[in-house]
Amino acid sequence: MAARLSVASTSGTIFHFKRTPFLCPRPTSVAAPPTSLISPSVLKSRRRKPNLMVCFVLEDEKSSSGTELGVLDSSEKESGEENGQERISAEARVAEKVARKRSERFTYLVAAVMSSFGITSMAVLAVYCRFSWQMEGGGEVPYAEMFGTFALSVGAAVGMEFWARWAHKALWHASLWHMHESHHKPREGPFELNDVFAIVNAVPAIALLSYGFFHKGLVPGLCFGAGLGITVFGIAYMFVHDGLVHRRFPVGPVANVPYFRRVASAHQLHHSDKFQGVPYGLFLGPKELEEVGGLEELEKEINRRIKLSKNL
Repeated sequence: MAARLSVASTSGTIFHFKRTPFLCPRPTSVAAPPTSLISPSVLKSRRRKPNLMVCFVLEDEKSSSGTELGVLDSSEKESGEENGQERISAEARVAEKVARKRSERFTYLVAAVMSSFGITSMAVLAVYCRFSWQMEGGGEVPYAEMFGTFALSVGAAVGMEFWARWAHKALWHASLWHMHESHHKPREGPFELNDVFAIVNAVPAIALLSYGFFHKGLVPGLCFGAGLGITVFGIAYMFVHDGLVHRRFPVGPVANVPYFRRVASAHQLHHSDKFQGVPYGLFLGPKELEEVGGLEELEKEINRRIKLSKNL
């Protein structure tokens, strides 16, 4: 409660410092008689001694403070509702993103499993049938052809690592960057334009396997082995590069193999551009980093991936 001062005179003029309810009777103004009926002495005395009435007025400040608090409460409630709506919308966006990522990983997993098992089963069946046909007729065993097939299988698989390193640096990061750039950006969807290179590498493998399968002799045997080696490298590249490094699909216990973890960490440094793109190869990536003095960074990346895998 606050006290306010009000001054009133009997002449009909009331002065209020603040208009509030009175706790004392409101002064009433008395109508003045015509000046013609009052003597000048009386008028003079009235001018000299005006009658004043002083009242202390008590004001209830709770009403004004309550109004202000009500305004503050309503504004805080509105801001709280807005924050709640923003939080709900943010959570909805995160949930939608997680669901989309899961759908993309599942789609790519199905494609990877179907292609890998399909190609692997076809390659195994082709090898069995080809060597069975070679053994038919009871003639001499074609040791040279069989050895050539086996040697070219291993040689092509190893040679593809050096081919991929050269193509990665001289082509994909040069004249074909407009296609390979999709691999260095956040992926939208289960596939990217860079996947075209996998199809391009599959064309010669299919051609070599087909020619070697339907023909007999040393040269067809060598062609069959080369196509088989390219196929084996492609499957291994897909599981290590797409599955282990970029997590496009789960790879299971492959992620816990120390050598594969080292390979994945080396390729992750390629995407960080800390050593001007090195390493450009995949399976020999740690060796490339050693040549440019990147072993310390490689160990840091390995430890980071180990901690990340433990937190998952």
